[in-house]
Amino acid sequence: MEESISGFKLRGSWGDIVEHGERITRALRDAGASGEAFEEWDEWRPKFHERLGEDVAEKTAEQAHVGEGKGEQAGESPDDDLKTAGEKLTESYEKLEKDDTEGAMDRWQDSVNYVARAADSAGRKAIRKVEDTVYQKVMTQLAPYYFDNDLVSANIQQTSRTENGDEGFIFEVNVNDDDLKERVSELLASYEDEFDRWHVDTEKETETVEAAEGVEPPKRGDGPQANTN
Repeated sequence: MEESISGFKLRGSWGDIVEHGERITRALRDAGASGEAFEEWDEWRPKFHERLGEDVAEKTAEQAHVGEGKGEQAGESPDDDLKTAGEKLTESYEKLEKDDTEGAMDRWQDSVNYVARAADSAGRKAIRKVEDTVYQKVMTQLAPYYFDNDLVSANIQQTSRTENGDEGFIFEVNVNDDDLKERVSELLASYEDEFDRWHVDTEKETETVEAAEGVEPPKRGDGPQANTN
């Protein structure tokens, strides 16, 4: 594993990056992470029985799907915000005529914010019109398979095959809070000393499920058994 200011990066086979995700998840939990953001990460991280181009791509599209912006949450349409922006701009000019520079700047900034909110709402509405399947196919071709919330930012890329001929991947995970990231780093180091061999967590019914692009998971008994406790 490579550790840098941008996160914890690992290059290897599908099993390697699944293990990387499990270690980080374990460290986050041991460091006290919990709640919705942690659950979102735990759901998205790659699993041994999944395929990158199908399962992870679908989860990436789901978590990246555009939610409501501040304007929509406030119940305002783009037209409403543009109207308000115009009113704020008019007020800004009025403040300037009265030599109220500070007040003019405040109204001008309000106007800019409403314009930005209108554009944000309009953009979100347009994106939502795109079918999830199309969004999934397009977005994952333009960028790595990625995840981002308040807790964790992560991405997976396919790369050249490993020395064993397995599909190769790069999995980079960053913990967004610096203090939590430091604790996670310390815990990951302690796991290296505590566990001679990490036991990859697998689902019970996975004999016929491919783990990655065209790569079948090891038959039960050939690899480490499920045990991350």
